[in-house]
Amino acid sequence: MSSGYLVKDVLKEITTALEPFIERASREAQLLLMYHLSVDELWLLTNQNSSVENIEKLFEWVKRRTKNEPLEYITKRVSFYSEEFYIAKGALIPRPETELLIDEVLKNAPNRDSEIRFVEVGVGSGIISIMLAKFFPRAKIIAVDISQDALNIAKINIEKFGFENRIELRLGSLLEPIHEHIDYLISNPPYIADDEKLESNLSYEPQNALFGGEIGDEIIKKLLDELLSRNINLFTCEMGYDQKDKIQNYLSDKTLKNLDFYKDFSGFDRGFTLRL
Repeated sequence: MSSGYLVKDVLKEITTALEPFIERASREAQLLLMYHLSVDELWLLTNQNSSVENIEKLFEWVKRRTKNEPLEYITKRVSFYSEEFYIAKGALIPRPETELLIDEVLKNAPNRDSEIRFVEVGVGSGIISIMLAKFFPRAKIIAVDISQDALNIAKINIEKFGFENRIELRLGSLLEPIHEHIDYLISNPPYIADDEKLESNLSYEPQNALFGGEIGDEIIKKLLDELLSRNINLFTCEMGYDQKDKIQNYLSDKTLKNLDFYKDFSGFDRGFTLRL
């Protein structure tokens, strides 16, 4: 296609190209064209006869999407907790279920004006730490990741929201780079078993952010060990839907004040909050 095509024609052609591969082809066609034109949905719907330039680039994105590359990596944007974040290969794409982890912290943390120190293990794109900084205006947050690529992406988002002075990024594994006292530990760690077969679109995402070991819960157990040895009072963690019994058994001989599990939007067990 050359330049000068109308919005309505381009939308139709993109939709046709995506339909054999994508469930919501019409919607994704809109999103790709909105991103290409830097316009919102209202403009797109009311300017169907406007011309579209430089659509060679647009159709490169369409081709990538037909190969099941996530839309978020193509548009470099993702929505989380009603905010828009930058995303790129190197960080896990945030899932709606992880918003529930934020809700759990809000339920279990001290009052929002407290000077609390959060530590997040596995910061990824930075979305969790940033939302905590928004909700807890006096909190300090140390965010750790084993991937420098993830830290680079998190840094972009932290600067976008203006939290450079409140969120400190550190490279390292689990709590190894943390020597300060921790009030509240947060993590959405890798928790998928190494031999589990995943959908093809997940092959584009960082594998070390998905796979948690031979069983899948190994990293969660390491964090629990750290929590107990350092006497960290609060821990909220996302987990696999089938890991509740394993975590309960692992902690069965430990002295805990509370261990509460929460479910995701589909009714599956998705995480827990532990209070020493």
